[in-house]
Amino acid sequence: MLWIALVDRTGSGLWAAVSVLYFTYVTGLSVAQVGTLAAVSGAIGIAGAPLGGRIADRLPLTRVLISLQILRALASLALLTTDNYALLLAFSAAGSFGDRAANVLTKLYATRVSGPDRVRYQAVTRTVANAGWALGGLTAAAALTIGTTTAYQWLLTGDALSFVAAALLTARCAEPPSPARTIATSKDPAPTTRPANPWRDRGYLAYVATETVLFLDDAVFKVGLPLWIAHSDQAPHGLAPLLMVLNNLMVVALQVPLARFGATTAAARSLLLPLSAAFALGGVAMALSATGGAFTATLFLTTSAVAFTVAEMLHATVSWELSVALAPGTAQGAYLGVHGLAQSVQRSIGPLAVTAAIATGPLGWTAFGATIAVTCVFQHHLVCDQLSRTALSVPPVTVSEH
Repeated sequence: MLWIALVDRTGSGLWAAVSVLYFTYVTGLSVAQVGTLAAVSGAIGIAGAPLGGRIADRLPLTRVLISLQILRALASLALLTTDNYALLLAFSAAGSFGDRAANVLTKLYATRVSGPDRVRYQAVTRTVANAGWALGGLTAAAALTIGTTTAYQWLLTGDALSFVAAALLTARCAEPPSPARTIATSKDPAPTTRPANPWRDRGYLAYVATETVLFLDDAVFKVGLPLWIAHSDQAPHGLAPLLMVLNNLMVVALQVPLARFGATTAAARSLLLPLSAAFALGGVAMALSATGGAFTATLFLTTSAVAFTVAEMLHATVSWELSVALAPGTAQGAYLGVHGLAQSVQRSIGPLAVTAAIATGPLGWTAFGATIAVTCVFQHHLVCDQLSRTALSVPPVTVSEH
């Protein structure tokens, strides 16, 4: 599965770096059309997380994951066949749906096979995935120096082939044990209770809502920092890609060491407090970057990037552990699918939140960091209540004297 993560993210890195350029220069779409395509396909992709999770509770996980990888490959290859806007929109939406569903199922697979070591496995997976993103991005950057239509098409082909390779690797993986799918015989009594439904679990839905806010660090690096630097009179414009590299290097170097601080559910919940401080520091540092010259702006923007990267790593550890700990074993797929909505929805509202902070200025960035910090504290209390209810809801076990 780690090889799958490396291959998958390397291919995604090829496409993510050039997707906007491909739609602009190869298929001839306008800026408005590219923006609409990204927004609509992203919105449709939101459904992939809950649907993929629910299906995985009913069918063999590896087969579903292979099907999704094939869907992503076909969607990528189909983009090469047309410049019709409606078809490009449909193919992009299919790829987005497969991407979000595959992400949830990969997490579900890891949860089932890694057991109590799931936090460390998650940390190693993120490290490998970030290395893949970097490798794909560097390859795309080298290809862009050619700047021809053929170069763009080969990058998209490479993305599709990465999904084919991931599907072949997944076919070699054993099916993990699933508490939601058991083999019953005619002598077994019929089940008397229905599997838990995450859509009726108000506590879990509230947790997912707070997760949507905590995932906003993703929008900071993809939209917030580059736009803030681009519109700054003090910050060097070449600083933006350097901060992206810094973010990537920190995740690769520190994600695994930091994971040990959240190796248990209680420890993961405790990390929400330092996570709150990291988000607050990141927002304040962004605000202070507008108060001085080039040196001051560079210093505070670097501080902000470091703070938001630490927040990203801590939240990755916390989110992985708590999303699983709060989900009933018999409905892990459905619950993790709903949890996947948080990251999907953030992709839509995140750019709006950071652009609002940019438009408001230093005060906006301070409010941005403070809002996420307060949400961390709220989630700290919310999770405590949820874990207490989960413990109390475990049915008593009757033990025979024999």
